Amino acid sequence: MISLREFKTVAQRREALEKNLGISLKNIGNYSLNEGFASSRNCENMIGAAQIPLGVAGPLKIKNKNYFLPLATTEGALVASVNRGCRAVSLSGGVRVLVENIGITRGPVFKTNSLLASAELKNWLEEHFADLNNLAKETSGHLELKKLETQILGRNVFIRFYFDSQEAMGMNMATIAVDKFASFIEKQTGNHCLALSGNFCVDKKASWFNFVLGRGKRVWAEAQISEKIVEEVLKTTPEKISQVWLNKCLLGSALSGSIGFNAHFGNIVAAIFAACGQDLGHITEGSLGITTTELVGKDLHISIYLPDLPIGTIGGGTTLETQKEALNLMGIKNGKKGSSLQLAGIIGGAVLAGELSLLASLAEGSLALAHQKLTRGKNA
Repeated sequence: MISLREFKTVAQRREALEKNLGISLKNIGNYSLNEGFASSRNCENMIGAAQIPLGVAGPLKIKNKNYFLPLATTEGALVASVNRGCRAVSLSGGVRVLVENIGITRGPVFKTNSLLASAELKNWLEEHFADLNNLAKETSGHLELKKLETQILGRNVFIRFYFDSQEAMGMNMATIAVDKFASFIEKQTGNHCLALSGNFCVDKKASWFNFVLGRGKRVWAEAQISEKIVEEVLKTTPEKISQVWLNKCLLGSALSGSIGFNAHFGNIVAAIFAACGQDLGHITEGSLGITTTELVGKDLHISIYLPDLPIGTIGGGTTLETQKEALNLMGIKNGKKGSSLQLAGIIGGAVLAGELSLLASLAEGSLALAHQKLTRGKNA
């Protein structure tokens, strides 16, 4: 059996696997990205690239500005559905969004000698917050410690550090800073850091903790769709959409024990994350959230709440060529001040459009027909 460590280049690894396994990887080896950059920063043992079809939905009007939405997906009907939601929303005046920067988190766990020592460590952390913030700034001029929270479980102390990482998603930055914190805390207090991540972050997992406290960016979005547009574009009524929302997003979610009370946040978040170079592990967190609908007179008011959206516009996958182009398609420049908040708002608007269209399709009874029509090779 071959050892991939023997090979220094992407082509050599791919060719070795082809020869050893007796297969062809010619399509995996066909790509436009800078393999030297990607193989040294984004992917180890790289042999090529996995291509995902990229579609565009929109324009979607957010705060009186139109955006096209790049969606990378293999699920037929998704782009068409979001596109229909964009049309209905934009014809109704667009989406209004609010974005809050909660900060990226890292949550280590420390072992102490006693419950009293755990309480003393908690107090020590609060008293030395400024020292910890200075250490964070030493690791990066783009990082600031916003706050910390602690939870004591006997001789274990879990700490949740919140960082402002500016336009970067910041998970690596936070990890490097907390590693420096751990050495400092151990030296000053004598307590041992068992793990830099004790699942108190909570990173890349769906949790009520992140649902309630938020993580990364927290996003709200709303739109009011007139009865006429609901009937003409979505082919149903506000009343039917609200009935589906109540029974699906609230009652069905409660009955099944879902953490998220929405129709399909994860679908839209995943498609934009893949297109724009976000960390795909955070799609799980992006699936959290609540959709609401209300009847306002004869019109439909719809809103979404995304409490946990770890995103960035610089670093990681955002440096890859196609992902840069996808960000540019939305008018987002890598690392420009305020660009991560802008991206969060666009994602919020896109999620709302996707929720509206799916709920309408369910209310109309066209979900199966749409998938049959758009996933059987008859569309262009």
